[in-house]
Amino acid sequence: MSMAQHKTKPVRIGPDIVFGSPICFLAFGFGSGLTPIAPGTLGTLAAIPLYLAASSLGLPAYLGLTMVLFLAGVWICGRCEQLLGVEDHSGIVWDEIVGFFITMIAAPVSLATLVSGFVLFRLFDILKPWPIGLLDRRIHGGLGIMLDDVLAGFYACLGLLSLTRYGAI
Repeated sequence: MSMAQHKTKPVRIGPDIVFGSPICFLAFGFGSGLTPIAPGTLGTLAAIPLYLAASSLGLPAYLGLTMVLFLAGVWICGRCEQLLGVEDHSGIVWDEIVGFFITMIAAPVSLATLVSGFVLFRLFDILKPWPIGLLDRRIHGGLGIMLDDVLAGFYACLGLLSLTRYGAI
């Protein structure tokens, strides 16, 4: 059965597979993607402590780290997808981690920006406004897994920066 045939049917992946493969462990957001309910939301929550650790970096270093996480994610997510034999498994949440990092670019660190960034990112990731949904349907593999969340992160970043710029948060 091809990976495309698996996409429409949920495939349960056990912790033994995720914790038994360093690549899938990373792709599954250190195990956060194993939850059967809202793995993307839990993957985004897993990004928060990582973001907080990186938030003290200067902007150039933060952007560099985010780019490295993205490039690594293309390979990690694509390789995990191959290992599982399942196209874009919902438990692969490395893309949510990178999307949240993009959301928080240049945002001041506060509880209000964390919550607002989280909500904005999840909304754009779930709703997939144009061209996010189009890219999600047309681009596959590791790049396809990553790209829709990268764009959702950029949309959320613009929203978050607008909210902070105009004093809404």
